[in-house]
Amino acid sequence: MQHRGPFVSPHGLDALGIEQIRTAYWNLPTPSLYEESVHRGEARIAKGGPLTAMTGIHTGRSPNDKFFAREASTEEDIWWGEVNRPIDAERFDGVEKRMMAHLKGKDVFVQDCFAGADPAYRLAIRVISEYAWHSLFARNLFITPSLSELADHEPQFTIVQAPGFSADPATDGVDSETCILVNFAKRLVLIGGTSYAGECKKSVFTILNFLLPAQGVLPMHCSVNTGKGGDSAIFFGLSGTGKTTLSADPERTLIGDDEHGWSERGLFNFEGGCYAKVIRLSANAEPEIYATTRMFGTVLENVVMDGETRQLDLDDAEFTENTRAAYPLSFIPNASASGTTGHPDNVIMLTADAFGVLPPIARLSPAQAMYHFLSGYTAKVAGTEKGLGKEPQATFSTCFGAPFMPRHPSVYAEMLRRKIEQSGARCWLVNTGWTGGAFGVGERMKISHTRALLRAALDGSLDKVALRRDSSFGLDVPESCPGVPDEVLTPRATWNDKGAYDSQASDLVGRFHNNFTQFESHVGAEVKAAAPHTA
Repeated sequence: MQHRGPFVSPHGLDALGIEQIRTAYWNLPTPSLYEESVHRGEARIAKGGPLTAMTGIHTGRSPNDKFFAREASTEEDIWWGEVNRPIDAERFDGVEKRMMAHLKGKDVFVQDCFAGADPAYRLAIRVISEYAWHSLFARNLFITPSLSELADHEPQFTIVQAPGFSADPATDGVDSETCILVNFAKRLVLIGGTSYAGECKKSVFTILNFLLPAQGVLPMHCSVNTGKGGDSAIFFGLSGTGKTTLSADPERTLIGDDEHGWSERGLFNFEGGCYAKVIRLSANAEPEIYATTRMFGTVLENVVMDGETRQLDLDDAEFTENTRAAYPLSFIPNASASGTTGHPDNVIMLTADAFGVLPPIARLSPAQAMYHFLSGYTAKVAGTEKGLGKEPQATFSTCFGAPFMPRHPSVYAEMLRRKIEQSGARCWLVNTGWTGGAFGVGERMKISHTRALLRAALDGSLDKVALRRDSSFGLDVPESCPGVPDEVLTPRATWNDKGAYDSQASDLVGRFHNNFTQFESHVGAEVKAAAPHTA
């Protein structure tokens, strides 16, 4: 086995049973990974310098192919069910053995990184990948150690990515040839049969979501930014709600765009980069993110590119709606170098309401915040997961990240409630979805309106505005906001058919109630009373 790279770790690959590798490339920098990716035919360079890669049939996550090894150390702590599905530890071992055998005679790329910007809580991870561009993805998304830190870097968790490996459903107890298997006892993740790089990122997030609550840290699927006065804001929201776009505000400093922890010390980013949706990205509306699609070092997934001119077409969804850009946080001009900040002043819960009935912004009490955090209502946008159709689908994803929450949702919700109460943070529900009608009839909320509402919420302007009680959901809605037409603040007023609005709003209230029955035994009377209700 040959070892090449600027730093070859003394903690080798033999502990995993990875043997007879042709060459192990250790901690290659970005230019070297470009060269290897292009030389191996894995990716191409687009105009402006980004590296473009295709992921085949897997253009999003494969949630039905994710399993947790059932073993004694975590048996009682994992929330087993449709999201956290078990696999026998013996079957995990079988997949591990065959995956290591699959890598024999091949080249592998190793990146030693950190997850967690706060040194008190960071996790030393190792990503071993079959593809060079996956190694660049890991280098972009996680925190790159300094050379001195590499010398002491002993991985606490290892992720192995082998797209060329195929699982055997009959033998392995999985659903397809694709597998994402997590074993906390072995501190190992196995990813096989998919080239979608996001599986690596989300696996690390899942790991932290399990480990950090035991340390008193709330892990969150959210973005965070800070204002010039040092005030910080949390943005919860699933893919397609505008979380990445809205947090990349040129007037505020970006801490991170997707995954954070909230400790007794404040907020900290889990990552060193961003993984942004770029379909129909606008240079006018989203200039900071758009600029990254023209930069050397960015990895683009499934973006349409002219084979001759290498010109990108971000508006073309030929391959998927879930086109992505993975880039270092430093590519955003106003990004934080530390990845840390204090306790939040505002907590924003973003939802893309496909029914077009929720108000564009509403002030939430702590009890309402806990209710909506547990509910996690939004619309999954086409392409973010394998198998979704072209139209958004209304969904409830508890904690705005159910697929990545190994513990029971009540653990995270109770931690959030306590931290909101201790910090005194203001809470808001923001609808970035539809107005004037449901999807197919109405139109998507203008981003300029959403930005104006958020600006007024974050700078305290909405604290001075009278609130009215929304008759459809029992939410407190500002009566006015600079830059936003008054009728936009009253969803019913934007519908031509008022009766259709009433019927749709009532239907959504019922959906909230039906979904929340699973949590009623885990919350108090105040949270139950915070449920949406018609007047």
